[in-house]
Order: sequence, then C-alpha cells, then structure tokens
Amino acid sequence: MEGLRLYRRRIIPSECILLKDDILLHRDNETIITKWKTLHPKKTLSHGYSCYFPERGIKVSKFYDHEDQLISWYCDIIETSFSQEEEIDTYIFTDLLADVIVYPDGQVRVVDLDELADAQRDSLITPDQLQAALRHLDRLLQIIYKGNFGTLQAYVNDAEKADKDHLLDA
Repeated sequence: MEGLRLYRRRIIPSECILLKDDILLHRDNETIITKWKTLHPKKTLSHGYSCYFPERGIKVSKFYDHEDQLISWYCDIIETSFSQEEEIDTYIFTDLLADVIVYPDGQVRVVDLDELADAQRDSLITPDQLQAALRHLDRLLQIIYKGNFGTLQAYVNDAEKADKDHLLDA
C-alpha cells in the first residue's frame, strides 16, 4: 500500500496495529477496500475483505474460514482519524466496540455493547465517542432492518470479484 498506511486501534484491549499485510483493492472519497489474512491465527477465521466507510463510521467485513466458506459479515463501528505526511496518507480506524454480525442465513446479532458500556464507565472513551458509536450503530441497523444491507455488501462483493478475476487473468 504505497503512499497509504492503515492502522487498527482497539480500546479493549488497548493496541494500535499497522495493517502492513493488508492489500489495498480500492480507494476513493467514500471507501477504502482491502483484503487480508487474520493477524492472529484462529480456529475458523482465515481471511476476508473489508470496506471502510470513514464518513459513515462503519467497516463492513466479509469473513471466510480456512476452506474459503463464508462465515459471516462482520460490521465494526469505527472512528477514523486521518493525517498526511510526506505524501503518505495515514488512517487510524478506532474500533468503537459495538459490532453487528450478519450471518449467511440473514440472522443479525448486535454484540459487545457491554464492552462499550465498560469503556464509558472506565473513561476509555469520551462522551462524544459513545454518542457517535450509538448513532453509527443505529444508522447501520436501520440499513439492515430496511433490507438495504446489500448496498454495503456490494462494495465488498464487487471488489472481491474484481480481485479474483484479476488473479485468474494473471
């Protein structure tokens, strides 16, 4: 990702990791789309694709297992900070803890709200971050409940198809 650095910042546990192995597939004014392998090996999760929507405060990821089977769509609520130094764009995506999982059968789960409450209680996030997390979560759930999640999935699916087509052509 020449000229671009992406960091994932977590609040619980506290860490900030350069996503040096992620592969940039697309970037425009609205989105950044990457493909990746898990940072820490997991029993089921192997790899996936992610689309960051900085202005919307969400990241939509498609999770695959080791047999390349879809596990779920995983949506993180994020806060984005951006800086530019010496022609290098740097994005830090802070995970604001609340997440939404959409399973292949359409089941939807909202998770980690307890962590969001703990982070607020322990002053790990600001009141503004808490409000932003809840507002972004509400907007995402409205998209899902109105049957419009496919519009967000399309960004990932289109980039994934182009990536796989490119690999076949190579």
